[in-house]
Amino acid sequence: MRLKNGALRLLTVIVLGTLLSFSWWYTVLNVRDIGEEEEVQSQFLDLQRRLQIAEAVNQRVSQELTSVLESIKHIIAEKRSATHNQTKETKKDVNITGNRKYHVLNAYYYLPHLAQSENSLRPNVAIGQGRTNVSLVLGIPTVKREKQNYLMDTLNSLLYELSQEERSDCIIIVFIAETDVQYVNSLAADIKKSFPSEVQSGLLEVVSPSPGFYPNFTDLKETFGDTRERVKWRTKQNLDYSFLMLYAQDKGRFYVQLEDDIIARTGYFQTMKNVALQKTSVEWMVMEFSQLGFIGKMFNTYDLPLIVEFILMFYKDKPIDWLLDHILWVKACHPEKDAKHCDRQKSSLRIRYKPSLFQHVGTHSSLPGKIQNLKDKDFGKQILHKAHTNPSADITTSLTAYQQFSIEKAYYGENFFWALTPVSGDHITISFHPPVTVKSYLFRSGNIEHPGDKLFNTSVEVQPANILLLENMNEGLLAKYEQTKDGYVRIGAFVNGAAEGEVPPFMEKVTAVRLFIHSNSLVWVLLSEIFIKTDL
Repeated sequence: MRLKNGALRLLTVIVLGTLLSFSWWYTVLNVRDIGEEEEVQSQFLDLQRRLQIAEAVNQRVSQELTSVLESIKHIIAEKRSATHNQTKETKKDVNITGNRKYHVLNAYYYLPHLAQSENSLRPNVAIGQGRTNVSLVLGIPTVKREKQNYLMDTLNSLLYELSQEERSDCIIIVFIAETDVQYVNSLAADIKKSFPSEVQSGLLEVVSPSPGFYPNFTDLKETFGDTRERVKWRTKQNLDYSFLMLYAQDKGRFYVQLEDDIIARTGYFQTMKNVALQKTSVEWMVMEFSQLGFIGKMFNTYDLPLIVEFILMFYKDKPIDWLLDHILWVKACHPEKDAKHCDRQKSSLRIRYKPSLFQHVGTHSSLPGKIQNLKDKDFGKQILHKAHTNPSADITTSLTAYQQFSIEKAYYGENFFWALTPVSGDHITISFHPPVTVKSYLFRSGNIEHPGDKLFNTSVEVQPANILLLENMNEGLLAKYEQTKDGYVRIGAFVNGAAEGEVPPFMEKVTAVRLFIHSNSLVWVLLSEIFIKTDL
C-alpha cells in the first residue's frame, strides 16, 4: 500500500511541474508590453517556488520508495531463507553413525510427527562395525512375536556355507522394529552371543528405530476389508521397510529385502551377485529371487530413495507388495494402453529368477493370531546332505539318533545324521580295521532346513597306530598337539559348525578318528557331511 501511494504522489508532482513549465513558456512567447512582462516575472517566481516545493516532495517520495524497496527485498530474503530452511528440514541429512549420513528426502513432509523429535530418524545401532562398499546388503526386519521366533534359524541359514570371500563382501542388517529398549538389547545380546565372529567382522549388524519414529496409529482408516489391527500391522510394516532401506542405502551396491522366517538355498549369495552383475547393461528396478510377498526382492541401492519416498506417500493406504507394483506401473505403463501392454512394460523392469532362492518357513505370522502357511513352489527340494566315498569303518556314538537318521547312513552318504541334544563327553568314533593313512577330514554340521543344529565346542581327534608317537608327544613337531588320556591326539575343532583340515603326515596310519564334545548343548546335532580322505 505504501508503494502504491508513493508512486501516485510522485506521478502527480511530475505532471504538475510539466504543465506549469509549458504554461510559463507559452506566456513568455506571447508577451506584448512591460506590464505584461512584470506579470510574467511574477508568474515565473511563483512557478519557481512551486518547483522547489515539488522537488522537496519528490525527494521525500524517493526516500519513501527506497525504504519500500528495501522492505520488499527484506521480505523476499526472509521468504527465501524460510524456503531454504524448510527444504533443509524436509531433505535433511541425518548423522547416524559417526561421519555417515543418510538422505531422507521428504520424510518430514509425509511424517510430520518426526519434527517433534530431533533424533526421530536416528537409528539405535546396537551392533555394527560400519562396514560399507560390499556387493550385497541383506535387510531383515524382525518384531517381537507372541509365539515362535524364527530369526536365529534364518540367520543360521543365511550364514551357512558362506565362503570367507562371500562373508567379506556382504552385510546382513537385522532391523529390530521395536522401541522397547530392553527387548532390543536382549535380542542384540543373543545375536552377539550366537554369532560372535560375524558381529566382530562387521558382517552382521543390528539396528532399531528411535522412540519417536512411529506415528500415532489410532487414526488409520480401515480399507480393503482389513480389520483395524491388520491395517495397523501393514502400515507399520511399510514404515519398517522404509527405515531399513534408508539405513542400508549407502552400504553396498545391491540391497536385498528378506524376512525373519525364511531359509536360503545353498549358493544363494553367488547366484544373486552373478545375476545382478550380468544385468548391469539392462534397466531394471527389481529382481525377484522368490515369488512370495516381499521376500528376496533385490534393488539397486541408488533406487532406494525413490522407492522409500513412494512408500511414504502411501504407507497408510496399501500393503508393500501392492505399492511396489504401483511404482512399476507409474514408471512403465502407458495410460492409453491396455493391461497386457502394461504387464509387458513392467516385466522389463521386474526380472524374475527361477528357481527361488528363499523359502518361507514361518507358521506364526508377526500379525497376532495369523497362521501363515505360504510356501514358494519354485523353491524346489533342498539337498540336505552331501555324500562322499569314505573308507570302510566301524562307527560308534554315545548320541541318541532320531528315528532313521543314523550315523552309519550319514557316513556312507545315504542320509544325514540327526541326534538328540548332546552333553559333555559325548562322542562319534570312526574306527578303521586295518589302520589307514588319513590325508584330510571334513565334517559339516547342520543343513539348510536345520541350520542351527550344529556341533559346538567339539574337537577332532585321531588315534595313531604307532604307539611310540604317543610316548614322544613332548618332542619336536608333536609338542604343539594335545594328547588325551585314552590315547588320542587333538588336531582340530569345529568352527561355525564345520571342521576341516589335514592330518599331520608324521601321524602315519591311524586306527580311529573321533569327534569329542566338551560341553552341553542347547540344540540337537545334525551331521550333513562326512568326508575322510585316505591315501589310496
